[in-house]
Amino acid sequence: MAFEEINFDTSSMETAPPPEERSNRAFIIIAVGLIVLALIVVACLAGYALIYVPRQRQNQANQVATVNAQNTEVAKSILATNIAQAFTPTPEVVPTDTPVPVTATNTPVVIIPTNTQIPTADPRTATVAALYTQAAQATMPSIRTPTPTSTALPSTGFADEVGAPAMLGLAILLLVVIFFARRLRSAAG
Repeated sequence: MAFEEINFDTSSMETAPPPEERSNRAFIIIAVGLIVLALIVVACLAGYALIYVPRQRQNQANQVATVNAQNTEVAKSILATNIAQAFTPTPEVVPTDTPVPVTATNTPVVIIPTNTQIPTADPRTATVAALYTQAAQATMPSIRTPTPTSTALPSTGFADEVGAPAMLGLAILLLVVIFFARRLRSAAG
């Protein structure tokens, strides 16, 4: 075998441009797409929190007020019915003209003076007594009507509407997307 002449001329290497790097265009497009998707999700969440939730709370407050008004009307009608049922008409008293025989008796009358005064009721005293009674009834817990409290759990939130299985499915789907993205990236590089 013959030795071939090898040219070690370095001047040609210096003048040649360096090889071009691979373009990351696909990565940049995917990254921009994910950023846009994240911004859309944030906008949707903001719209949900600022528009839908206040309407839902207002509707619930209106429903509570309507139910309270209906309950008040029902209570008033029940009270009126009970009062009407408890009413017993008094029989009319028919005056009779029965003469009472007058008989004269010879009974001596003895008058002894005493210092006894009959107390007259002051209407202000009765009013004050009634006000004290009402105040006492308002402060006694056994007489007051209890305030109803809700024992049901609130049904708000994302997990209540969509459900845990849907959230688990989305998590698995995202893991699959991550797995395939890595696989495609390692196969291309």
